[in-house]
Amino acid sequence: MRIAVAGATGNIGSLTVAALERDGHDVVPISRSLGVDLSTGDGLDGALAGVDAVVDATNAPVTDPAEAVAYFGTATGNLLVAEQRAGVRHHVLLSIVGIDRVEGNAHYAGKREQERLVTVGPVPWTIVRATQFHDFAAMVVGWTEHDGVATVPPLLVQPIAPADVADVLAEVAAGEPQRRLIDVAGPEPQDLVDMARRTNEARGRMVKLVPTWSGPLGPEVAGDVLLPGKDARIAPTTFEEWLAGQR
Repeated sequence: MRIAVAGATGNIGSLTVAALERDGHDVVPISRSLGVDLSTGDGLDGALAGVDAVVDATNAPVTDPAEAVAYFGTATGNLLVAEQRAGVRHHVLLSIVGIDRVEGNAHYAGKREQERLVTVGPVPWTIVRATQFHDFAAMVVGWTEHDGVATVPPLLVQPIAPADVADVLAEVAAGEPQRRLIDVAGPEPQDLVDMARRTNEARGRMVKLVPTWSGPLGPEVAGDVLLPGKDARIAPTTFEEWLAGQR
């Protein structure tokens, strides 16, 4: 198949391109650096010529909820309209588990707008919602660390390897549109504070961790909010296997 990947130079996008090429597909990478701008639509018609399916793994460089909604809304709208013109038969969107249960997060607000546009749009679709990645705890530490101390919320996640997400996206894109949401997650739940501690140990970093809900992630994500649904697809790579590669 001829499959386009929007956000092809990003983390998940580049892994998805590799997974699709490994499986023998003709891949069309889409990104601003490659001459295609989703915000304006420039270059989309040429990129989507003859394309059977599109994987949208784009991200938003904004932190304000209204700006995120506007950015994702414009980019997704331009992409869907161009797909309809090109006769694309399947739009696959990468989203996030739990976004409909968390308010106040700019990125989640933008992803909700993406999901809304896709589900009411003109192109048959499948939405793949993934849990946080294995390096999520390290990211949170990076957000809050100051003078060797970092605050980390004691939340539950079921982390997944980015390469596993890419494999699922590639598989779904090659299949028929399902017009439903698919949760995909790693093998088992983890406590974020413990993940941060173990990641720091594996990387040889000395950081004091302070569990708290007063940081960038508050009690609105407590409990099972970020855990996948009972019918989630479980990916194979464990957090321990990922940690082994960090040492």
